[in-house]
Amino acid sequence: MAALTDGVSTIAQPLFSLDTQSCAAACRVLGAEISEEHNSKGCLTGWTVRGHKPGNTEILQSLIDAGNSGTTLFFTIAAAALLSQKVTIIGDRQIAQRSAEPLLDALADLGVTVTSKDGYTPITICGPIKGGRTRLSCMTSQYLSAMLIAAPLAQKNTIIEIDVSLLNEKPYADMTLSYLKSQGLYGKAAGDSKITGNADYSFFRIQGGNVYTPMNGPVPGDFSSAAFPAAAAVLSGGKATLYGLDPGDTQGDKIFFEYLTQMGCEVQWKQKDNGWEVTVVRTRPLLGGTFDLNAAPDLLPIMAVLGAFAAGETKLYNVEHARIKETDRIAVMAGELRKLFAGVNNFRCEEKPDGLIIQGAGSSIDIAACSDTAVTLDGRGDHRIVMALACAVLGLPAGTGPVTVNETEAADVTFPGFFELIQ
Repeated sequence: MAALTDGVSTIAQPLFSLDTQSCAAACRVLGAEISEEHNSKGCLTGWTVRGHKPGNTEILQSLIDAGNSGTTLFFTIAAAALLSQKVTIIGDRQIAQRSAEPLLDALADLGVTVTSKDGYTPITICGPIKGGRTRLSCMTSQYLSAMLIAAPLAQKNTIIEIDVSLLNEKPYADMTLSYLKSQGLYGKAAGDSKITGNADYSFFRIQGGNVYTPMNGPVPGDFSSAAFPAAAAVLSGGKATLYGLDPGDTQGDKIFFEYLTQMGCEVQWKQKDNGWEVTVVRTRPLLGGTFDLNAAPDLLPIMAVLGAFAAGETKLYNVEHARIKETDRIAVMAGELRKLFAGVNNFRCEEKPDGLIIQGAGSSIDIAACSDTAVTLDGRGDHRIVMALACAVLGLPAGTGPVTVNETEAADVTFPGFFELIQ
């Protein structure tokens, strides 16, 4: 959003990862000037972003590489639709398997010229958005967020109406709308707001011709990433304190800490002078449960691991959209957990269309059942799968092994230093 402003923004405490670097590179192609600030240890501490309102500058390059970042892919598609120049977006092997067809169809309804391989990269976009009405099915909320970010900057007096026939991951739409509210475009009385819609987000009416103002402040701590060190402590019978998270945040994945409580862990939030801290500790065996992951699909891999070590049955449901992430995470987690627990008689993992049903092994796993044969787990190059499987190995009895998790470099997509941290 800072790249689409007409001014200079200062963003503090950004994550330095492959995904954020892909996003910054895409923004530079779209005309933004981005400089990085580092501390004495060389760690990234901030970005200064000089944005350019779409149409105010001619871009010098027409190829954007989204890398492994689905968010960058979808947001860039919508941002490129604001330009009258052709822009082509590509990505890595996993991005090449993620369809943008619903978003592309919606943009085509609004006058944008779109060329793709049935919704897959390479995707070429040539705008600008001309307005009108469209229907957008959001198996991933990223489609809607992309439209909400780009549409207010469409041509002057352009009116865009979006019928949202399906919306998964609603808290991420809340997050996007909170930024639009800070821009004064959403949340006022209907007569004053540039963006109006139904309370259930099934319809939006967006008035174009707006300009984003510079946005300054820190990037919030990420609950999706925080789930892994918290789970590592729980699975190894230890304790972890995490800093920089805000329990009042709109992020859907903050529900992970409620789920830990339901499974028998102790979770304690404390507000300090410099912000919040949360401490997680397990003092008794994990308990299974039933968990609706529709609003937090990124939790499926680590929740599946917790379910595998819990006593009783764990049901993860209403999360069919986990199949269209970097991998089919439902199928991959079912396969890898069966492989890891192949010798544990009381373990079962049943794949459902919209989730998993896991009969957990409980806390007393027979060492002999796990230690006879070397096991190699396939992370599939998926950052959340890799980190979840690593946490699973931490939960095995002492003396188990060897267990190899491959493609662990994928963790750098969102969590550089993860393996050093758990070590």
